[in-house]
Amino acid sequence: MSAPLDLPFDPISRAGELWTEHFGSAAAMRVATSIMRAQQLLLTRFDRILKPYQLTFARYEALVLLHFSRAGQLPLSVIGERLMVHPTSVTNTVDRLVAQGFVARRPNPRDGRGVLACLTDSGRATVRRATDDLMRDGFGLGSYDEPQLDEMFELLRELRLAAGDFSEPG
Repeated sequence: MSAPLDLPFDPISRAGELWTEHFGSAAAMRVATSIMRAQQLLLTRFDRILKPYQLTFARYEALVLLHFSRAGQLPLSVIGERLMVHPTSVTNTVDRLVAQGFVARRPNPRDGRGVLACLTDSGRATVRRATDDLMRDGFGLGSYDEPQLDEMFELLRELRLAAGDFSEPG
């Protein structure tokens, strides 16, 4: 878990100055390092908000994905693809959600070997309450207004597109 450091200076700005002296332009390094630190801070915040529900952010994301699905159930392979995680991580996440009573495992009628993760009533209620709490917090991004959030999303979307996370239609 990462906590605020309360330093009297910005260590990423300072690293940027040193980087420029030793290696050249620090722009990309400063942004990449800032994104990584922001991720640590946000995950810490999300974990604190989700703790009363005994959820991690990864488990919360799986519940939301199931909540969004038409029938409240998805094959584990689809969950992994949509959440962009390894099959082992999906199995672990679903196992924990099953143990909590938020998800049930069922055989996939379309695939004799496959398994469906099915959102339970308890899981549906929990995801709604947890989402209310995260929304009240602004997902940790309450210091930004809507246009700033839209701009950040578009900038990071370009990075994900260039990395091959998805392709643009057309």
